[in-house]
Amino acid sequence: MSQDSTRPTSVDQTLVGRTYLPTETYEVTRERIAEFAAATAATHPAHTDLAAARALGHTDVVAPPTFAVLLAQRAEQVYVASPESGIDFSRVVHAEEQFTHHRPIVAGDRLRTVVHVDKILERGPITLVTTRAEISDGADPVATVVSTLAVRGPEEDAA
Repeated sequence: MSQDSTRPTSVDQTLVGRTYLPTETYEVTRERIAEFAAATAATHPAHTDLAAARALGHTDVVAPPTFAVLLAQRAEQVYVASPESGIDFSRVVHAEEQFTHHRPIVAGDRLRTVVHVDKILERGPITLVTTRAEISDGADPVATVVSTLAVRGPEEDAA
């Protein structure tokens, strides 16, 4: 495989500490929660049945815990796709993800996500990029998603 991209071929380590704001607010709907639950085989009735969700004390249907990845990856894309990042997404493998929930995500939430570039480490031909997505409802934190991407370097193409 040859490098035919005009993008930089190495991850810019000077971006550690940089913060990226999302482009728009994400509105959580019952339909989006139901679609995500179906796609991930999350079968608890509280994901699709308002009465079941309210019986558990939620104001509306509640998203599966991994739903936060939708918002995190959407916001991370602002950083990953930026030419300054030096990341060629065709060379990316998802390495790790951790969720910290401050409260459940429910239908009707209007959420914003801020992405922080926390760490960039080179390990041979691989660069590990760790980002932290802080999801909030504008006033209070909702979830924190820490993600590590493994970015393969261009020298592996010569092998």
